[in-house]
Amino acid sequence: MTEPRWLSKQEAAVWRPIAAMLTLVPHLIEEGVQRHGLTWFEYSMLATLSHAPERTISTSDLADHARGSLSRTSHATRRLEGRGLLRRDRCSEDGRVTMVVLTDAGADLLAAAAPDHVEAVRRAIFDPLSPAQSRQLAAICDVLLARGLDDEPRRAESGGAVAPARGSPASAVDAQP
Repeated sequence: MTEPRWLSKQEAAVWRPIAAMLTLVPHLIEEGVQRHGLTWFEYSMLATLSHAPERTISTSDLADHARGSLSRTSHATRRLEGRGLLRRDRCSEDGRVTMVVLTDAGADLLAAAAPDHVEAVRRAIFDPLSPAQSRQLAAICDVLLARGLDDEPRRAESGGAVAPARGSPASAVDAQP
């Protein structure tokens, strides 16, 4: 067994605020959509569908874009379908594939939740940062996400979330329906 690559004092000093941010920011973002009866993950699913051609995407692509496992996405899809926010259809080209379709009710709820979501994102991320800091943060996130995408096959096999490329429909600020 090899010795763990322990963090240096400098790395630990960087990691501590990142770890705190990983807990705080999702909570702040979730607050923006909870008043509309959605979780952040559900909101991400609806936002992804709103940008898809004909507001339709396969369950596996939806899971990829919303950064969730196929199982988590399927469970959330059932919940949202039960609320009339989306529906599931069989793919006409491949009956083994389930397509998820955003309903008008889902689009309406997304439109109602989007302003609160965007405001939560602004308060949590952009208001405290200068434009230069926002660009630096984007560059750092690009590097970290690219590293995560390099691990995609291993993570997909283990049922882990797969991060979409920056600027994909499920990005945090792509909240406009």
